[in-house]
Amino acid sequence: MDLLQGTLDMLILKAVSLGPLHGYGVLLRIQQISGQQLEIQQGSLYPALYRLEHRGAITSEWGESENRRRAKYYRLTPAGVKQLREETESWDRMAGVIAGILKAAPENL
Repeated sequence: MDLLQGTLDMLILKAVSLGPLHGYGVLLRIQQISGQQLEIQQGSLYPALYRLEHRGAITSEWGESENRRRAKYYRLTPAGVKQLREETESWDRMAGVIAGILKAAPENL
């Protein structure tokens, strides 16, 4: 399933809100919580992680992954918590509007 433009940042923030993750772990977490319905490409993920870190929504520190390799782990910042909350509320409003439009019938106009 393809992502709608602008949703990747929100999904990354949600994944990281569930606990610190390294880059590839973020990708796997999104796949996991989507029930394997979404597949994020690494070529999209890493620029988005950089962008979110640059904006202060996430922070990172180096650590060791489960396979004993050096990895950058990402955590949500207070600014990221706020951004996730605002984007989630906006997404919910937009989904409600679109659902209402799709339910429209000629007799309701």
